[in-house]
Amino acid sequence: MPQHRTVLIIPTGIGAAIGGYAGDALPVARAIAQVTDCLITHPNVLNGAQLYWPLANAQYVEGYGLDQFAAGRWQLRPVHQNRIGLVLDRGIEDSLRWRHLQAADAARATLGLDLTPYAVTDAPLGVTLQTASTGATWGTLTQPDSLLRAVEKLIAAGATAIAVVARFPDDVGSAALSAYRQGQGVDPLAGAEAVISHLVVRTFRIPCAHAPALAPLPLEPTLSPRSAAEEIGYTFLSCVLAGLSRAPQLVEAGTTAAETIRAEQVDAVIVPATASGGSAVLSLSASAQIIAVNDNSTTLQVSPAALGIKATIVNSYLEAIGLIAAQRAGVSDRALGAQIQPLQPLP
Repeated sequence: MPQHRTVLIIPTGIGAAIGGYAGDALPVARAIAQVTDCLITHPNVLNGAQLYWPLANAQYVEGYGLDQFAAGRWQLRPVHQNRIGLVLDRGIEDSLRWRHLQAADAARATLGLDLTPYAVTDAPLGVTLQTASTGATWGTLTQPDSLLRAVEKLIAAGATAIAVVARFPDDVGSAALSAYRQGQGVDPLAGAEAVISHLVVRTFRIPCAHAPALAPLPLEPTLSPRSAAEEIGYTFLSCVLAGLSRAPQLVEAGTTAAETIRAEQVDAVIVPATASGGSAVLSLSASAQIIAVNDNSTTLQVSPAALGIKATIVNSYLEAIGLIAAQRAGVSDRALGAQIQPLQPLP
């Protein structure tokens, strides 16, 4: 029987009601993984700071790599294990750097992950944070070349995936951070994180994910459960290393190896209904069923209808999971309602 493949997309930095916080889309991914043979998704969905969940049939694909895959330029080659190269920003203080190195050693000792020797950038990366008029977040690096030089050294040392830890600005008193800790607003770090991983994947075509280095926050007794995963340790690195350990390799289109996954093999794409304008959705809309979820509101207002995309609109991820289960079983969703219209002739 053919494999059923589902792409789950929840864009980062747009205040998604589900998936806009610390690993709060993991329950959605876990449930979808049970009704599809292969779940293709990205770090924003699977990362939960200190928390993560192993999904044997999930492919952890960075956002730029996912866009290239969806466009048919790259294919995904599943692996048993990657050798991860760790990049540490020279701007990280000594004590905070040791916390991240200890997290990496813990992942080696308890999860059996394979890491190369780590690299420290030759200059502080200089992360800055920005917020767009829509409320979406983004950021810049003042020293991107320093990051690329460090990655190049790690690849030469045998790394097949890259974890980056950059020092992010501490903004303890900001209204944006306060709202995020209460389960509101937009993750102030997410957009800048995407810029970092996109740069590495675009330059080297290698799996990459990022974990920000931040000073620990003061205790907040009224913390939202959706934000709590980021407050139970000194580092967010654990989930990144776990995800990258089995992230598929990104290979040029045209590879004939039987185990590679190609865009035309995707059966369904699940996306927030108001965030349907991403590159991957546009590319896959010609061949896969687009399922748009109304409940997952975002700061955007880009519906499938506004772009002329044919989509099935559902209210919740529970409905989306039902559609996937029916599709995988070869059952028309029209047959699951109380009323079925008589068959009509062609006009």
